[in-house]
Amino acid sequence: MSSDRDELTPEEARRDHWEMLRFLGGNVLFGVCLGLAVAAMLIWLDIGGLGSHLARSRNPYLPAAMIAIPLALTFGAAVAASAIMLMPYKKKKQR
Repeated sequence: MSSDRDELTPEEARRDHWEMLRFLGGNVLFGVCLGLAVAAMLIWLDIGGLGSHLARSRNPYLPAAMIAIPLALTFGAAVAASAIMLMPYKKKKQR
């Protein structure tokens, strides 16, 4: 049998899939936190008058959420995409 076979037993495949999902989930969570931190810094540093506009707003929560949620989703997707590109497939086959 060759050492770099692609076939795994069902138990090995299940464990491998859960490891990959955990890897991607951790990266997505990091990206979402990074996007929320960027949104908070945009508001806190008053970039483009954003913080002062929100401070004068009658209901600042909706506009803040409309800024923070798309940034969090974008950063989460970007970090997940980079994690998929860097996923260690070749290292697992060399074991």
